[in-house]
Amino acid sequence: MFDARELLGRILQSGMTTDKTTDRLGHAMGPDGLASGDSGLSQIFKDLMAQSRGGLGNVTGTAEKWLGTAGRQVQSGNPLAIGGLAALAGSVLGGGRGAMRGAVGGGLLALLGSLAMQTLASRNQGGETAGPDDAAAKAPIGLREPQSPSEEAQLQDTAKLAVKAMINAAKADGEIDGAEISRILGRLKEDGGEEEAQAFVIAEMQKPLDLDELVREVPSREVAVQVYGASLLAITVDTDAERDYLKRLAERLGLDEATVAKVHDTLGVGA
Repeated sequence: MFDARELLGRILQSGMTTDKTTDRLGHAMGPDGLASGDSGLSQIFKDLMAQSRGGLGNVTGTAEKWLGTAGRQVQSGNPLAIGGLAALAGSVLGGGRGAMRGAVGGGLLALLGSLAMQTLASRNQGGETAGPDDAAAKAPIGLREPQSPSEEAQLQDTAKLAVKAMINAAKADGEIDGAEISRILGRLKEDGGEEEAQAFVIAEMQKPLDLDELVREVPSREVAVQVYGASLLAITVDTDAERDYLKRLAERLGLDEATVAKVHDTLGVGA
């Protein structure tokens, strides 16, 4: 079985996504996104900006260093930190190669997990605030390492759903044509992607757009937010067809207008 988390990273690198994707990842990492307020992630983001003035090379080095300490950030009671750090590594290395390539998919999953956690927490009217230990323990898979085979399976399933969501969203304006499929597969092959993963991508691209199939596989409200967020990262949202697709997706996922608005705000996308 192929590693769906790694495939998610390769999809992000393949050029299938919009040129707005990097901006949206950056917005999510910024003071108006997941790093808003007085969270530990906010300070980490400020530290990154202070150290990134020397150019992309310095950002990459800093991201690699912080990615290695992300687990300790979670254990110290800052479960959102790992999402921010890993997503940062994923976004700055989105066009890169080498040993950190696997951080891209993990980073995107972590960002989507952070997005779901923060969005749903903001919608929890009157709920109790979890302590640091509880917050770390309840962090979605992807914000922390799986602790059992069943949790690893959950992680792989969520990564597959994110891939499917991004490919489905890309079909909102029509089917993905043969030339586009060949270009994306060419990039996947260049990156050394497994044949099984390539076959999975081909099958998903060649299917007609099917919201029913996608939504049936979503196991929870938390994953529903992640699926919607992944879809939003995949398209520009500048046509009626794309806007209509997102509206139908939100309705089928059971996401209310306030939840959808929070996701859009975090990623810096107009309603």
